[in-house]
Amino acid sequence: MSTGTDTGTESTPDAEPGPGTSSTPTGDETAATGDETTATGDQAAAEAPAGTQRGGVPEGSSAVAELPLKPALEAVLMVVDEPAREEHLAKILQRTRRQIADALRELADEYTVQGRGFELRLVAGGWRFYTRPAYAPAVEGFVLDGQHARLTQAALETLAVVAYRQPVSRSRVSAVRGVNCDGVMRTLLQRGLVEEAGTEPETGAILYRTTNYFLERMGLRGLDELPELAPFLPEAEAIEADTQEGVPSFDPDAPDPEDGNDKTEL
Repeated sequence: MSTGTDTGTESTPDAEPGPGTSSTPTGDETAATGDETTATGDQAAAEAPAGTQRGGVPEGSSAVAELPLKPALEAVLMVVDEPAREEHLAKILQRTRRQIADALRELADEYTVQGRGFELRLVAGGWRFYTRPAYAPAVEGFVLDGQHARLTQAALETLAVVAYRQPVSRSRVSAVRGVNCDGVMRTLLQRGLVEEAGTEPETGAILYRTTNYFLERMGLRGLDELPELAPFLPEAEAIEADTQEGVPSFDPDAPDPEDGNDKTEL
């Protein structure tokens, strides 16, 4: 006989979700997941190098990369102070060096075909705009109006000696020219046409060489484009004739004449 009273309450186990029924996360679980995602994003932003956006693209580069290449090159080359190298242009414009090189050569060809008053030239390892030689008289009349900015003859001769004999010391330049060149060398240094290039091991004298600015002003790609000296040298016969003029007409080994017969012919 049962003397206890049944409470009518049984412990019912949780029902397992049936097929097609999804388990919905609680609000606390959703918030935790969102916090984890935010933390991951913050960590990735912290690990990115300074000055870069997500994806490793430099800040502001997307706008530059979307610009038309040729007009962008023209704009940059208009403001350069010295010939711009292809590697530098590729870095600035966010393109490959091959793209930059091809575009520069296409621009140069277009200017030539169109007969423009300027041309794009590869000089001293870089690219820069130059006025076309055919229009030199117009430019010269504008720039040199009442002014004379050219080098003196002495400066040109000294610069030529340095260009063909570099690296060369100042005393060697003076020996070649036959006059003291200290003042002229200082002028060339101030104008940026020559620069120091170490010292001579034997004497310790300072050596000088031409600069990239010299190549730029001369319109040369390198020193190997300097003209040959042979066409500008005098003929051997002329040199021999000039040498013979300084040879004495008497025998230097002959004994001195007596005082009574020592007369100089005027």
